[in-house]
Amino acid sequence: MSASPPGPEPDPTRRLHAVAPASAARPRTDPERVLRRLEWTVIRRLDGLLQGDYRTLFRAFGLDLADLREYQLHDDVRYIDWNVTARMQIPYVREFHADREVTAWFLVDLSGSVDFGSRTVAKRTLATELVTVLARLLTRHGNRVGALLYSDRVEHVIPARGGRRHVLHLLDRMLRQGRAAPGKPTDLGELLECAQSVIKRRSVVFVVSDFISAPGWPRALALLARRHEIVAARLYDPLEIELPDLGLLVLQDAETGEQLFVDTHDRAFRDRFAAGAARREAQLRAALSEAGVDGIELATDDDLVDALVRFTVLRKRRSQLASGATPTPPGRMPG
Repeated sequence: MSASPPGPEPDPTRRLHAVAPASAARPRTDPERVLRRLEWTVIRRLDGLLQGDYRTLFRAFGLDLADLREYQLHDDVRYIDWNVTARMQIPYVREFHADREVTAWFLVDLSGSVDFGSRTVAKRTLATELVTVLARLLTRHGNRVGALLYSDRVEHVIPARGGRRHVLHLLDRMLRQGRAAPGKPTDLGELLECAQSVIKRRSVVFVVSDFISAPGWPRALALLARRHEIVAARLYDPLEIELPDLGLLVLQDAETGEQLFVDTHDRAFRDRFAAGAARREAQLRAALSEAGVDGIELATDDDLVDALVRFTVLRKRRSQLASGATPTPPGRMPG
């Protein structure tokens, strides 16, 4: 029986993944066991590498104006009070008392495309572990965390609370979150707009997604970033960036079910696939930059500890550069 002729070439900006045999329903995973494993394998290693200093990763947002004083060398220029400076003809900066409590929210994309993983780890698993680790780091220092879980719509809003039991509740919700029904593509704009109405207090907001979405979400992200500090945790699989020579493949849109027959042996096709993926990468980075959003990239073959340490080092260097201080050399861990 002859194969049907190839259809149109896939657009790398879509959720096209190699078709795999249908798997059985995912077994129920014990949240306590998962959290305990992450506490031993990830959080303990982070404590050792960062020496418990998470100040550059999590910042407090409840700031009260305490005083004004003359600008000094290495002060952060963002805190200059220009009205007072104009009157006094000398630069003055604002000093604040910081509320030590941080409220963090996780906007977690659990749509069809995050079920993909070309090796042993799917993007869904990566998202679950990242959120659990960050939530536990925050709550054990007296902070509160909440979450919005998205499939093809916002299915769960978990109010911000503290404590280990709350982290277990959040983890259990993510583990029990079912797959989205096929037919409706991801719309991150819907998730971000819902967050604007739900999150009232200024918070740190982690957007955990592969950012494969219908257009229009960058505007919603920029609006959310006006009030909150946003960290975009972008999930990806190496196969989505560069397609190797795997011969004839049937690719399927993970959310609409549309299938395409392609020949990955064709070098020109693989080059066009890589070029399209590179354009999408550039568009994503531009959108995050325009919104003033920090980003952390996590591949399915990444070590979670290494990724979080890299991100912490980058945030510390950025904070030092903003204040005019000498940045920590890239090879050194923050202490």
